[in-house]
Amino acid sequence: MLPLHRVRPGNDARLHREGVPMRLTSERTRPRTRRVAIVAAAVAVALVAAACGSSGSSGGSATVTLDASHPNGGDPAQEGTPVDGGTLTVGSYTESRSYDPTVGSNLVASAIYDSLLKTDASGTPQPFLAQSMDTPDQGRTWIMKLRPNVRFHDGTPLDADAVIFNVKRQQDKPTALGHLYTTPIAAMTAVDPLTVRFDLKEPVGSFPVVFALPFGSGNLGTIASPTAVNKWGADYGRHPIGAGPFVFVDWVPNDKATVKRNDDYWQPGLPHLDGIVFRPLSDTETRYASVVNGDIDLDIAGFHTEVYRASQDKNLKVYFGPGGDGEFLYFNVNKAPFDDPRMREAIIRSIDPKALSATQYQNTMNQAVTAFAQGDPNYSEKAAQEWPAYDPEKAKQLIADYKVSGGNPNFTFSDANAPNNIQFATFLQAQWAAVGIDVNLKFDDLATLVTTVVQGGQFQMVHWISGPYENPYPFMFNQFHSGGINNYGRYSNPQVDAALEEAAATTDPEARAGAYQRAQELINGDMAVVWLSRAYKAAITQPQVRGVQRYLSSEIFWGSIWLAT
Repeated sequence: MLPLHRVRPGNDARLHREGVPMRLTSERTRPRTRRVAIVAAAVAVALVAAACGSSGSSGGSATVTLDASHPNGGDPAQEGTPVDGGTLTVGSYTESRSYDPTVGSNLVASAIYDSLLKTDASGTPQPFLAQSMDTPDQGRTWIMKLRPNVRFHDGTPLDADAVIFNVKRQQDKPTALGHLYTTPIAAMTAVDPLTVRFDLKEPVGSFPVVFALPFGSGNLGTIASPTAVNKWGADYGRHPIGAGPFVFVDWVPNDKATVKRNDDYWQPGLPHLDGIVFRPLSDTETRYASVVNGDIDLDIAGFHTEVYRASQDKNLKVYFGPGGDGEFLYFNVNKAPFDDPRMREAIIRSIDPKALSATQYQNTMNQAVTAFAQGDPNYSEKAAQEWPAYDPEKAKQLIADYKVSGGNPNFTFSDANAPNNIQFATFLQAQWAAVGIDVNLKFDDLATLVTTVVQGGQFQMVHWISGPYENPYPFMFNQFHSGGINNYGRYSNPQVDAALEEAAATTDPEARAGAYQRAQELINGDMAVVWLSRAYKAAITQPQVRGVQRYLSSEIFWGSIWLAT
């Protein structure tokens, strides 16, 4: 989850679909502040223009839409017969932090590691390195069967002991990305060399999901060679050894990372490429120009501006799906004025979604009103219908009532110090000025915003993005449960906690969907956050790049990619 609007280094994020079956087979400067003044007037002019052209077209030009026709990758049946050989050059919107699965965000680590499980397009975990994962007792015990004859790049067997070794690393390290996901585990046992039994403290029907998450989410299924971890110790993150389609060659931070073909890969006939060169290109304009010009073959894109332009370029391929969750504003519900629901509702009703789309998204904003996208099995139409509509007069009434009760509606809005974020925040500032709220804008560098401001709870309202995610567990829990590690607004509702706990525990997809629907209705009723838009994570490629397989959250499965000649 990351704060930012367009030019923002990203992290993990996720799509959700159906539930988990009981059986699984075969990215410091001084803060900047500004208040409503001449800038607000300038934005007001922009809103007039937006109102005149909010249909998405002008002067007879065709309406632009974002290409979401291939969210999870290409169609093998239409791409032809794969060709082996060649080196792929990739541009990523963020530099890798580490290649250690317990440490950091890394959009390219899945070239080196394969996961034990992998979600399908519906969000359901399926076998990958593991052949199956079953529960004999409705989620209290889980049995994982591994594929035979799989070895890490250094020759170490990928067996039950290796799985337990890796999960225990996450379990024993409180700062590990996957530490939270190990808390249900009471015991792990190597039943035989290819079988692991997980005994849980209580039933967790969604437990397999944590073995199928993207690398940057703390995936328990991304496992490293125990031999290499013991050899390199704290420096392992610079010497990664996995069982994925490519072998690590070198990494020069802020320059490039290189991998080469794994000739002993467990999937016959893969990978197709000889190697991949990953280049961190944090500047969005540079990265997009690079894929347009062919300087890179594939752009791991994170922002609306890339998807918008690529959707209009017939010489590029776009792999994008908005999924659930997305871009929103966190209220700090423990601080005035947003400890009062009247002010939360006033904020929501003062934002014109049509003007937001016209001025910030070129009339292509995919509006969000709940945590789940329409059409998702967990989506609640009731929650969507009850979300407060744009109504500035009602917002003014709520603010007046709040003032009468002694409250001060003015507040500080926090965001990352990037040009597009400043533009975005200034738009919102003008919207709130129109209903009588004087908003101070405070911009910090990304590191300060994430750690001191957001994680430290030093904000009244902050701009944030999460998603899309592959499955609502554990992300809904992390974001909205009272004890959730990403619940930065400090929102708490015991009924929401109970619903999220039920959703995690059950093995019944219908019961799970019902629990998530109940949770989102309560969350929307409490107006815990300000929903704005879905997320815009994508892969944008040159036409010769084929075989793309991806998660909506940006993770790509590199073994299947090939270059047409």
